[in-house]
Order: sequence, then C-alpha cells, then structure tokens
Amino acid sequence: MVAALEALLEIEFSAFIDLRQRNPLCEARLEGMTNFPEAFDRFARKILSANLSDAAHLRFQSLARLVALDRDRALEFEGTSSQLIFVGHGATKLVAHASEARDQIVAFHFVGDVFTVPEQDNYSYSVCALRDCDLLTFGANEFLDLAASEAPILRHLLDNTTSSLRRCREKTIALGRKTASERVAVFLLAMGERIGVRKGGSVLLELPMSRRDIAESLGLTIETVSRQLSLLREAGAIATTGRSGIVLRDVGMLKARAGYLRDAA
Repeated sequence: MVAALEALLEIEFSAFIDLRQRNPLCEARLEGMTNFPEAFDRFARKILSANLSDAAHLRFQSLARLVALDRDRALEFEGTSSQLIFVGHGATKLVAHASEARDQIVAFHFVGDVFTVPEQDNYSYSVCALRDCDLLTFGANEFLDLAASEAPILRHLLDNTTSSLRRCREKTIALGRKTASERVAVFLLAMGERIGVRKGGSVLLELPMSRRDIAESLGLTIETVSRQLSLLREAGAIATTGRSGIVLRDVGMLKARAGYLRDAA
C-alpha cells in the first residue's frame, strides 16, 4: 500500500507542466514553534488515527516542523527531499519552476489540505502563501515509513492523493482541450466543491487567489478571465462582489458550460 501511495504522489506532479513566464517569489519567514502544539493538534485530528498510541503520536510530532508564511511570501524547496505539507491556516499555491525563469501554478491548497512537494528533478518547487498561513511540514519518506503500519493513516493519505490526482487530470484536460469559457466554469465548480459555502440553492465563494493566479493556473490572460466572469455574470450563472467574492447562482448552468459529458452534468 505504501508503494502504491508513493506512486500516486509522483503521478500527481508529473501529469502536466505548462510553462509560463516567471514572477519573482519572496523568501519565507520561518517562525519558531510558538503555535506548534495547536497546529499539530489540528493535524492530528484531521489525519492521525484516534486509536494511535501516545508513543506513535509523539514520533509523528517529532517529524513535524511549523512554518508561518506572510501573504505573498514563499517557502522554497531546492535541494530538499520530498515534503508532506499540512495547511493548518490560510491558503497556498504550489508553483513549479523551470528553466529561463518560467513558472507554472500546479495547484491551490486550503485549510485542512495535505499535499506533497516532490524533491527537485526536472523542476524545482515552492509553496507561496495566498494569505497569511501556518504550515506543518514533514519529510515525506520519513512520514510514510512511520505510517507504514498505520492503515487508517495510509488510507486517509491515499484518499487525499486520489482526490488530488482527479483534480490534476481535470486540469490537464482543461488546459489541453477546453475553451476559455469551459476552463473558467470548471475552475469555479471546483472551488465551489472545495471551499464553497452553500446557502439555499447558491454557493458562496471567497477566493483567496488573485485574478492573475487564476489566469496563470488556467493558461489564460487576466483579461480573458475577467471577460469570462463578466459573461457568466450577465448570463445569471454567477454574481460577483469586489475582486474575491463570487456567488455561484446557477450550478447547473455552470456544469452545462464546463464541457462535461452530458450525463455527468
């Protein structure tokens, strides 16, 4: 099961790299362990088994490192082994760096998410804070070795990785085959599932990423993203509030515009 999980972790980051022009990333500000007990407690409630022994709990705790990032600052991973990251607070984007100062936003992650940052191979990676955030980082290999005999933890990680792989496949299809309007609809539906708040027949979104981030993630220009949002607003599919507030008023219409199979929509 560990081998299968490790294989899925590798697949998650190799499905696509659509290279774009690089923007400078700030360096991280590493905090001490001030809020470590609280951060690890959140992680334990989310990931670790309730039946885990105190000794095993302490071993997992000894692997953890707390990192606090201010908004727009980044944690670089050049020269490090694969890392397992838990988002205790805030929101992040995972960025892949290629030659000639070119970047690609690989994924967005939110409170409670667990994801991996692979060691540098053809690309290097960084995690940039979309808002002030607290992260717990673990050496991925050490964590998996410790979790090898803990089936509930492995199952949780496997389910999490399967969900990440599904999102990665969705994005690969969107970048390769879908129109601008379909890409934006797919993005909004995905955000609705992950961080949306249902209110009646609508879904409320407070997006932590900028229009630029959305555009770079979808392989579009900022102007195209703004235009597609305006068209969706005019059609009554969404309503917008400022730069970050979006209400998905007609999820059915968005699904119809997302390029899904008819039965799936």
